Amino acid sequence: MNNPFEDALLQLTRAVALRPVREDVLLRLRSPEREVSVAIPVVMDSGSTQIFEGYRVQHNHARGPYKGGIRFHPDTNKDEVRALALWMTIKTAVANIPMGGGKGGITVDPKKLSPRELEALSRGWVQALYPVLGPRLDVPAPDVNTNPAIMAIMTDEYTKLTGDTTGATFTGKPLDRGGSEGRTLATSLGGWFVFDVLRDAFGVPAEPTVAIQGMGNVGGNAARIFAQHGARIVAMSDSHGGIVNMDGLDVDAVESYKQEHGTLDGFPNAQRLGNEDLLELPVDVLIPAALEDQITGENVGRIHARMILELANGPTTPEADDALFARGIPVVPDILANAGGVVVSTFEWEQNLKGEHWSEADVNARLQEIMSRETRAVLARAGELGTDLRRGAFVIALERLESAMMQEMPRR
Repeated sequence: MNNPFEDALLQLTRAVALRPVREDVLLRLRSPEREVSVAIPVVMDSGSTQIFEGYRVQHNHARGPYKGGIRFHPDTNKDEVRALALWMTIKTAVANIPMGGGKGGITVDPKKLSPRELEALSRGWVQALYPVLGPRLDVPAPDVNTNPAIMAIMTDEYTKLTGDTTGATFTGKPLDRGGSEGRTLATSLGGWFVFDVLRDAFGVPAEPTVAIQGMGNVGGNAARIFAQHGARIVAMSDSHGGIVNMDGLDVDAVESYKQEHGTLDGFPNAQRLGNEDLLELPVDVLIPAALEDQITGENVGRIHARMILELANGPTTPEADDALFARGIPVVPDILANAGGVVVSTFEWEQNLKGEHWSEADVNARLQEIMSRETRAVLARAGELGTDLRRGAFVIALERLESAMMQEMPRR
């Protein structure tokens, strides 16, 4: 498997080749500003103590507080978190919101923890890291295997430790704990807004066939939103594999079956297939909404989608990017396609600081305005440069980051 941080650095290098930046700016972007690793002791239900490794990488704060999710996953490691932090710096700049980039995580399989152990672990992460967090410093959010309930626990712990009552240090909270309307759907809905701007430019039919890898919050909601807008969802998958019916799947029925049975095995009128096979289906739109490194140099020749919309972080390697661009298959990059989540997280942070609560209609209208505007900007820049959408987005981000960092740096 590719090293995700090396992939992120390569993407940065490739963008700089198109739009050079000052050497000192590039050096700063290649190195996170702070990395913290912590050992989190948790007394397990058995009475024994187990130590979990936690991380927070604060990549760049030139445009605002560090912003980025916290993931609980057995494969989480420092290189993954570094890559995600760098991508978040670029993503917030592409979306043109007043945030920087960070990321956090714990190496753990949360499915193996009891609710009490999971709460203790969540509080332990905050206890270890609260001195480097804060509404004007670093604002975490949910990510893989974390959710509003965990954000509520972390907010509670942060308040106990610091006395801060704004609630603005963590976003993605429940509505009754200062969360924002529209946050649950934000990443998926933002992806739809991006797709809707681009579909005509890339000749996608009015009622496209869609395959979605991943049935978490993002993938599941994307399936529903695309179906509501006339798309035919032909394949869906979870971490154990997927199902396909080229005539179309009933998304609500798939979700209900998964919830009831814990698996997609046995779902009626559909064929079972692996996650790798799902990526290779001949569909109009392929949506990777799971983890990194799914489309690589090894399988890119078997990708037959008309368009790829990255709702996961880092699902396509640089080698695969080049091959897809050469074949005329556009990849809508994660730093644009899934930025809706951090945009609405920023709305939540703003509401908390101001003591306001915006309606869902207001949140969604603001989200659509930002996502549509920045998508048009990325499409135009990629066209001007004769490059792919990822490098077009990176170039826009680099221009915005260099401008912000130049204001901090002494002139030569």
